[in-house]
Amino acid sequence: MSELITDVKSLEIETLKNLKNSKANNTLRAYQSDFKDFSSFCSKNGFSSMPTEPKIIALYITNLSKTSKFSTLKRRIASISVIHKLKGHYLDTKHPIIMENLHGIKRTLGSRQRAKKPILINDLKLIIKALDKEKKNKLRNKALILVGFAGGFRRSELVNLEKEDIEFVDEGVKILIKRSKTDQSGEGIIKAIPYFENKEFCPVIALKEYIKSKSETLNNKKIFEISDKSVALIIKRYAEISGLDASRYAGHSLRSGFATTAAEFGAEERNIMAMTGHKTTQMVRRYIQDANLFKNNALNKVKI
Repeated sequence: MSELITDVKSLEIETLKNLKNSKANNTLRAYQSDFKDFSSFCSKNGFSSMPTEPKIIALYITNLSKTSKFSTLKRRIASISVIHKLKGHYLDTKHPIIMENLHGIKRTLGSRQRAKKPILINDLKLIIKALDKEKKNKLRNKALILVGFAGGFRRSELVNLEKEDIEFVDEGVKILIKRSKTDQSGEGIIKAIPYFENKEFCPVIALKEYIKSKSETLNNKKIFEISDKSVALIIKRYAEISGLDASRYAGHSLRSGFATTAAEFGAEERNIMAMTGHKTTQMVRRYIQDANLFKNNALNKVKI
């Protein structure tokens, strides 16, 4: 009997590890941060945070809606649900008191968030020209921004690139993404970036020059050796130096910039998704819609 109990306990521990491994570390940290905020709310108001119940979730998101975007409310609910699952508790996040409350908040606030601006071609050129005047970390930052833009990379993908993930070929460079937000199982995808005609803004040349400069110290370490937060700070810094409004740009601006620019130049939806790794069309279609706001505008037919 004691052996059976021991076996069950070891199975429980192994199962918990599997549940944790099903999510990326950054994702788990985000869930834990969200749950910490929920726990604080519960503690202040005498509620139980683990396990909790739909009514308390409804009260929490009502309170949160006073200062947060609608997208934040949905993410917090998802985070609380995941933490409950990891602890072995069931939480009905589709309960009417939660869903109807969300619907009411959505009608009051609206759900479309003010996203950070994409870095488009002209913005990219201004940033690279400003960056070329710098000396410290110039090669790294230039490669980071140009590769990030050309490959539609997430920040987490960029900072986790290793030397062994890079293969230069006659046509350009092939980059292996071992794991990403939409590839938690680690099947991996390969992004291919061709040489650009304009060498000043060519991501392949910039990456090759940077790796060559680091050849003696790089080995199989991370290519860029920075955090994902540093990516956003670098973008903001050079956006400001180049005369852009730095507050409107973030780490995601490279990825959204690629998708919007590709759509502007007529790239097909499936080809954009193949590069960015999006699994659904919702976000990509928003980029395409933004790219076509003036191109397909009804007023283009109006002559005054």
